[in-house]
Amino acid sequence: MAGMGGRNLCERKFSAGGSHRAMRGTESRSRFVEGSIVRIFMKNFLTYDNCEVHPGPNLNMIVGANGTGKSSIVCAICLGLAGKPSFIGRADKVGLFVKQGCLKGELEIELSKIPDNIIITREIQVVNNTSTWFINRKPATLKNVEEQIAALNIQVDNLCQFLPQDKVGEFAKMSKIELLEATEKSVGPPEIYQYHCELKNFREKERELENLCREKTTALEKMRQRAERYKQDVDRYHECKRHLDLIEMLERKRPWVEYENVRQLHKEVKQSRDQAKEELKNLKEMQFPVTKRIQETEEYYKCLDMKIRDKAAEIKDISQKCKQKQDALEMKDKQIEEIHQALRMKKDEEMDRQKKIYNTQKMIEDWKNELHTMAVCENLQPQTDAVNNELKKLQEERANIESDISDLTAEKMNQERENRKVVDHLGQLNNIMNMKEENLKRRFGDTHSALMWLRKNKEKFKKHIYGPMMLEINMKDNRYAKYIENHISGNDMKAFVFESQEDMEMFLAEMRDHQKLRVNAVCAPAKSCAESLPSRPIEELHRYGFFSYLRELFDAPHPVMSYLCSQYRVHDVPVGTEKTRNMIERVIKETRLRQIYTAEEKYSFKLSAYTNLTFSTNTPLRAAQFLTSSVDTDERRQLENQQQDISNTLKSLDTRLNALFERQKDLERRDNKLRQQKKELLERGNRRRQLESKIDVKYDSLRELEQDAINLEEESQQAALKIKEINTQKARLVTELMHLIKNCVSLNILKADFVLQSVTVAAEKNRLESEYKAASLQLKAAEQQFRELDDRKRVLTENCKGLLKKAQQICKLSPDQHLPKEFQTAFQALPNTLEEIDAFLNEEKTRVSCFTGLNASVVEECNKQTEEIEQLTKYLEEKKNELDNYKQKISQVKEKWLTPLKKLIEQISETFSNFFSSMQCVGEVDLHAENEEEYDKYGIRIRVKFHSSTELHELTPYHQSGGEKSVSTMLYLMALQELNRCPFRVVDEINQGMDPMNERRVFEMVVKTACKESTSQYFFITPKLLQNLTYNDKMTVLFVYNGPLVLEANKWNLKTVCRQRRRLGRMEEQ
Repeated sequence: MAGMGGRNLCERKFSAGGSHRAMRGTESRSRFVEGSIVRIFMKNFLTYDNCEVHPGPNLNMIVGANGTGKSSIVCAICLGLAGKPSFIGRADKVGLFVKQGCLKGELEIELSKIPDNIIITREIQVVNNTSTWFINRKPATLKNVEEQIAALNIQVDNLCQFLPQDKVGEFAKMSKIELLEATEKSVGPPEIYQYHCELKNFREKERELENLCREKTTALEKMRQRAERYKQDVDRYHECKRHLDLIEMLERKRPWVEYENVRQLHKEVKQSRDQAKEELKNLKEMQFPVTKRIQETEEYYKCLDMKIRDKAAEIKDISQKCKQKQDALEMKDKQIEEIHQALRMKKDEEMDRQKKIYNTQKMIEDWKNELHTMAVCENLQPQTDAVNNELKKLQEERANIESDISDLTAEKMNQERENRKVVDHLGQLNNIMNMKEENLKRRFGDTHSALMWLRKNKEKFKKHIYGPMMLEINMKDNRYAKYIENHISGNDMKAFVFESQEDMEMFLAEMRDHQKLRVNAVCAPAKSCAESLPSRPIEELHRYGFFSYLRELFDAPHPVMSYLCSQYRVHDVPVGTEKTRNMIERVIKETRLRQIYTAEEKYSFKLSAYTNLTFSTNTPLRAAQFLTSSVDTDERRQLENQQQDISNTLKSLDTRLNALFERQKDLERRDNKLRQQKKELLERGNRRRQLESKIDVKYDSLRELEQDAINLEEESQQAALKIKEINTQKARLVTELMHLIKNCVSLNILKADFVLQSVTVAAEKNRLESEYKAASLQLKAAEQQFRELDDRKRVLTENCKGLLKKAQQICKLSPDQHLPKEFQTAFQALPNTLEEIDAFLNEEKTRVSCFTGLNASVVEECNKQTEEIEQLTKYLEEKKNELDNYKQKISQVKEKWLTPLKKLIEQISETFSNFFSSMQCVGEVDLHAENEEEYDKYGIRIRVKFHSSTELHELTPYHQSGGEKSVSTMLYLMALQELNRCPFRVVDEINQGMDPMNERRVFEMVVKTACKESTSQYFFITPKLLQNLTYNDKMTVLFVYNGPLVLEANKWNLKTVCRQRRRLGRMEEQ
């Protein structure tokens, strides 16, 4: 028997476990294959303090309960042979594999090799997550280690060689292509995978060359077609050139023809201008006498106009004097009317005075009668004093009421201000609750829909129903929300809490059966547990760093708290700090608690029924997601009560204020009534004095009216004298006016005579001016015609010079040079008029326009295209030769790769089929390729049939069950074991999903295959074995166990252990 010892550095579960060998054959029975593992040493690695393992050369069975450290040996093999942590699937950093609380871990793997074994050492540093490598105790680099491992054909990243526990499921997920590559690397000859890679590279290059040749062939064909088009363009270019030469000659002749036409026109215009000049001279000589007569008539007309204006001025002056006399007469009439008006006003004033005297006398008489009839004034003072006293009392009472109203109004404003603060605070708390409901809606839509339904249908239930716990629980401090969320399951966090079982069943039936909503519900205990006491006061736990029980960290309604105390014992689970974690061993030993929390971890403790020892598990705490926003229910309840009190106070204040306002109105009505009484009493006392005073005033007014009497007769005589004097003045003014009118008439007669003479002269003047105007128009037209002809002659002269210069420039002649004979000869063959030349030019230009896109470079382009065709033809021929070479290489390498590969897969398939046949199942392995030329698409296809009634199906992650996939994976690896190219294989807990029958069959195959001569080393890890299995002398069984009573390797004795176990068994039976 071979053993594996461990050093126990701690007395509890957290220490490293030990593993001991249960069976071992001698080394003389078989030899280690080169590259197989001779020794594994672990120090401060995962659960191990210090452990050394000596596996056998054939099958190594590593057996132990879950959590004892079997897979830690697999991790040590992988990481010790330069494997990546991610391949194991446990952690992404190598520093996490060092035992908790240690700063450095060490792995040492001894590999078999002739003549001397290789020892690879890896030291892992936790602080900076780095590793130091050694080969045979000498420092080395990771690259040196990888080269040594690759030389021994060890592939810890190949699932066909190394299948860790967390990667078992991924084997079935491997694609056919990945499985082929893994198989080639694992059991194929070293060159077979190289040939496969070469084939894929050659095929890729072949595809590139085929595409390139295709593209270049197409480009060459297009270039040849373009060259043919270029040849046609060259012919068209020469034809176009002939038309362009003819256009050039036409454009040279055209300015000469244009010049000759303008020269002839200039000659004609010059003759017309000379004739117009002579006519203009004759018209000017004929117009002179008419001008003289017009001047004489104009002078006579001006003289008559002057006389007319003088007479008009005299007439105006006399008319102004007549107007003045008329105004004076009107003024005298106005004076007479004013005298009559003043006399009428005196008469009206006297009549008004008489009327006022009569009215005053009558009023005095009436007041005297009233005074005589009025009795002696009684004494009204007592009544007045009584009214004043009553008014004073009313004013005092009104002042008191106004003071009370002011005080109550101020108190009401204070209460309203306080109410607004409470409403705002409640609004903030409601916003937090809304946020929690939005979080619930976003994460658990069905639960939120059920909550909305429940709020609308509360009356259907007998007792109150509490919403999801995540809404009902309110943290006193949000920092501690993570403890509650890690302690209460996610299903209960979103569960509704009922006080009645009947209500809960009705609710779930409605939600799940009718509305198809996935909701959770729980029922609070019939007997409340909310007030349950902890097993010990928290003060006793303060020394261990505990500061509170979970129940004291949050608030919840009474039924919710009762359920949590009953189900989760929140009243008896303490919460600690980092101090608690640092002294965890002492906590476990002295407190014997079932569950505790430290700052960042949760610890659970369990007492073994066999050894009476405590086992613990610790898990890191998840961050809080639901309870970070909390509402203080006590504060909310206090605010709601405060709001109700304020509302009641406001109602009371409104009632009191309304009563005071009614009393105030009543007092105002009484006050107005008393003031009216007082006014009437005062008026009764003052009436006699007022009448006497008024009578005296009216007597004074009567005396003044009698003194203001007017003498109407005297006023009439004075008015008659004034009117007589004014009439005398009017007679004198009329005489003067008649004299002025006679003078004005005579002047108007003279003015009319002058006007008639002026009209006659004006008519003669107009006749002469019309004749002069007609002659002037004729003269102006003659001048305009002369100027136009003169301007036209000047323009034509300039045009002739310009056209001559232009014609000479176009023909490239100097100013003194005449037109050469060759031009004259060429011009004779061309049209002689501008119209014919323009028509000929347009025709030739139209023909040239048909030759679009042609220029002198077309000939050069044609030559260049021909040269490019020759170069591309040569390049294409080279690439075709290169393509033929690649095809020949592919053919050669394909033969070297495909033939041994098919033979290899046939061997795997034969062994695989035999394994399945021995289990009364069917299985086969074949090489699968949809296209034989696509070498990167080749793959290994595994097809299995576990039931006689079914067909063969390809092994996939979805079609087969977990046990069927495990059996298929294991048998495929066993089939590879037969071929024996890799030094060792590792399979971790692959038998977990198998039924007992398949597990037994597979185990027998593993033992039979892995214990053959010259087979590679095999590690088979399992937490359990069936009874009465078949074993082989060549296999090694390693038992892994841990605990505080682990023996050191040198103290281990199998016989003693078996004897003690039998004795304990007999004691248990008794």
